[in-house]
Amino acid sequence: MMRTVLVTAVAGAVVAFLLGLLTFGVQATVHPHDVPLAVVAPPPIAERVARADSPEVDIRVVRADEARNLLHDKEVYGVLEIVPGQATIRLNPAINPSGTQVAQQVLTGVAQGAGLPVEIEATTPTAAERTAPLAASALLWVGGMIAGLLFVVLKGRNLRWLSALTTAVLVTGSTAGLLAWWGVTLNAQALAFMLAVAASFALLQAGLFQHLGIRAMGVLGVLYLMAPAVAGQVPELLNPAYKAVLWSWTPFRFSAEGLRSLMYDSAISTEWWVFGGIALVGLVLLAMKKTELAGKKAQTDRADGIVDIGVDEADGLPRAERQHTA
Repeated sequence: MMRTVLVTAVAGAVVAFLLGLLTFGVQATVHPHDVPLAVVAPPPIAERVARADSPEVDIRVVRADEARNLLHDKEVYGVLEIVPGQATIRLNPAINPSGTQVAQQVLTGVAQGAGLPVEIEATTPTAAERTAPLAASALLWVGGMIAGLLFVVLKGRNLRWLSALTTAVLVTGSTAGLLAWWGVTLNAQALAFMLAVAASFALLQAGLFQHLGIRAMGVLGVLYLMAPAVAGQVPELLNPAYKAVLWSWTPFRFSAEGLRSLMYDSAISTEWWVFGGIALVGLVLLAMKKTELAGKKAQTDRADGIVDIGVDEADGLPRAERQHTA
């Protein structure tokens, strides 16, 4: 009895520690390092700005056209353009808003240090638009997870893939409707991307539920708890360990970044490949189960569930498996 008490108590403490490490620990250790920024300025000011570089920021002094290309390609979080008597901060709304907020604060300080008035040139996302990419990603995951769990609980056997795809369509529609209610407008590309994300999530979850049953919640639930805490952060603000171990691979990061880019008409490519790969893994998991079932159905069942075709040792002909005497 005491052993059970000790084991359960230790298990609870270990799980609490690991979840804290993988979720709240991400936010508790946030600190900027090497945040990429660009500055366009005349030589005397440019030299002063370059000397002001620090471990927290990586300031690049570049030409105006190069700075705008870097901002468009999301290689810097903000651009400060200085001309005689004026400083302009340019931001890209398709970039993580936490990153642009850091960029705006740092670049405003640089301009004020040069004694210049600051003008901000950017499309400012609303609170709903800042929330939408990560919120949509989480809702698409939860929708597929709940549908897959119910399929197991209700003892569904066939057409699991159809359940997953139907779930993807309906969850995408409900999520898009919720975002529209919040005032977020999605273009056709963003909607198509949301559907692709929902389908890949639902297929992967269906495959895991098919092989693990309810035990799949141990994997899917933990992924849901830890991934959004990481995906919403700027990589340059994360502790390097969290960046390498969690942020680098979490699908929530790719879905949130891809949707944010498409909301502001930016092109994406890597994200399509990521979710195409996830969908493929889900389909392979589903197909593996079907292959096993097909092999089992090819066997003929007898009354006791054993298939045994015996061969008579004397004449090499099949013999009866059971002989019943009167």
